[in-house]
Amino acid sequence: MSTVDVLAIFAHRDDAELNAGGTLAKVARQGSRTGILDLTQGEMGTRGSAATRAAEAAAAAKILGVSVRENLELPDAAITNTPETRAAVAAVIRRLKPRVIIAPALRGRHPDHHVTAQLVRDACFVAGLAKVAPEHPPHRPLKLLHALSFREDQEKPTFIVNVSDEFETKLEAIKCYGSQFDGAIQGGEVFPNGEPLYDIIRHQAAHYGSQIRCKYGEPFYTSETMRVDDLMSLEVASF
Repeated sequence: MSTVDVLAIFAHRDDAELNAGGTLAKVARQGSRTGILDLTQGEMGTRGSAATRAAEAAAAAKILGVSVRENLELPDAAITNTPETRAAVAAVIRRLKPRVIIAPALRGRHPDHHVTAQLVRDACFVAGLAKVAPEHPPHRPLKLLHALSFREDQEKPTFIVNVSDEFETKLEAIKCYGSQFDGAIQGGEVFPNGEPLYDIIRHQAAHYGSQIRCKYGEPFYTSETMRVDDLMSLEVASF
């Protein structure tokens, strides 16, 4: 049975790449196993088809070095946070046993996005209950991270991952979704400003990179306060 160290759970094929593609590529290059769980097939998308997006998702996963990619086939544009969907997501968490889970921001333009954020939080708890999906032992991740890319209305990021070396890989993976993004000026949580979508993605990554004094970054939020044991290990100059 395959397990992963980091599991990204998002509503649609392409969400993980947009929000955490650089981080997934970085973790994989550091030697950890990564996975993506897409909750829907994207069948309600304006552009392309579910079959096309499946092929695009497979190509993107290969570029990012993702070890496992699965799809829960929940209804697109109609994800709900119910005992049934919590149990379905929890079953995957228990089987793959990730130490870290990456989920969407708690706020989002698309209803599937913010519903998924809370669904994943609840499923992480349910995954630790012995009587839910008893075919697999209980498992809860150590950390749940909410990806804040493109969401300026969220809390200030708890931390930002330096993805300067991985950004071009992230963008290459995003460009696998040509049916969705070629010629587009917006997508997912990316608000339009008149520029091509790929340029906005680069500018946003540079914006977050500047906050940690590097070229490109991806921001994350945790509900718990982060711990530091060694003040001398702190990075990012204050002045």
